[in-house]
Amino acid sequence: MNLFKKTSDHVFETIFESVSEGIVVVDKAQMIVATNGAANEMFGYEKEELLEQPLNILIPQKHRHGHGDHFNRFVAHSDKRQMGRGRDLFGVTKEGVEFPLEAGLNPFTLNDEGFIMAIVTDITERKNYTENLERTVKERTQQLTEALTKEKELNDLKTKFLSLVSHEFKTPLSGILTSATLAGKYTQTEQQEKREKHLKTIRNKVKYLNNIINDFLSIERIESGKVNYKFSTFPLSKVINEVIYDANMLLKNGQKINYPTNIDEMLIEFDEKILELVLVNVIGNAIKYSGENTSVDIEVDADKSGLTILIKDHGIGIPEKEQKFIFNRYFRAENALLDQGTGIGLNIVKSHLENLGGYVTFTSIEGKGSAFMIQLPANIIQP
Repeated sequence: MNLFKKTSDHVFETIFESVSEGIVVVDKAQMIVATNGAANEMFGYEKEELLEQPLNILIPQKHRHGHGDHFNRFVAHSDKRQMGRGRDLFGVTKEGVEFPLEAGLNPFTLNDEGFIMAIVTDITERKNYTENLERTVKERTQQLTEALTKEKELNDLKTKFLSLVSHEFKTPLSGILTSATLAGKYTQTEQQEKREKHLKTIRNKVKYLNNIINDFLSIERIESGKVNYKFSTFPLSKVINEVIYDANMLLKNGQKINYPTNIDEMLIEFDEKILELVLVNVIGNAIKYSGENTSVDIEVDADKSGLTILIKDHGIGIPEKEQKFIFNRYFRAENALLDQGTGIGLNIVKSHLENLGGYVTFTSIEGKGSAFMIQLPANIIQP
């Protein structure tokens, strides 16, 4: 080692210090015999502080195992090469801070004694940049994938929407045209009953189309954030009476609606139009998906937490495997595909109620019926 130092005082010092990379020279015993200023600064040591120290002092403890074997194999087949090819290398400073590095190994002989010179580069910034770039690429790729997925879902919804609209509008419009044509043929006074039958059909079809349009407008307002809720105080019976009056036109033979008995003088503070929309959808579904000679039961319960409205039917029910999708937009259960409907009513009901701090839940047994519970955070004014 003294021979190396004596020789290198004049030959190597100027060269070493002019190189921007760190230089560490070790002998075959893996003892450090020379370093340059860049290496000392990189590892946090003073000048000559590393001399006669084992090379392992610059290697993190967890990476030291096996390092001696790698070094000995390199010495046995000594040639210029990049150290640690294919794996990450790390150094450790005097203060114990680890950092990633690259090391090029260069064997040489001086006065018949073999040495290895390692040219060391701190790649922290490069590695951070690479990791950040990889993370950014991954995030952007994920964002693009999500955007493409959403676009595909949107296109699917548009296709489904157009198909739904063409079907749901075409059927009632055809019914209106047919009834209007037939009603025009009954011109005699004694044929008033027949005219009324077709006029009732026209009114029902127009009401159905109007409800569909209102549902679509509700979706647009909800998605655009343009819903303006207007709270007022009104009799609960007023809204329920109006909804049931219109629903009576939809009843099948033998169907009936059992009216709640405890609401005649009850006042509530809520958005009247939203409550009407909610009840129209849920009661309409109860009638639509129930058969003849069945009942729809409406129960109301009020306490300090708000108002609970329970609407029960004895209809076809919802298949258990499909119940988790029932509030999805445009979803139609497999046992309801032949009935008219857009599959957006319950989605709208859920959205409005949640916007107002309420919720809707249900229980259902296929073939026996469903019960929908509507919870409103409304102020109740009891008589």
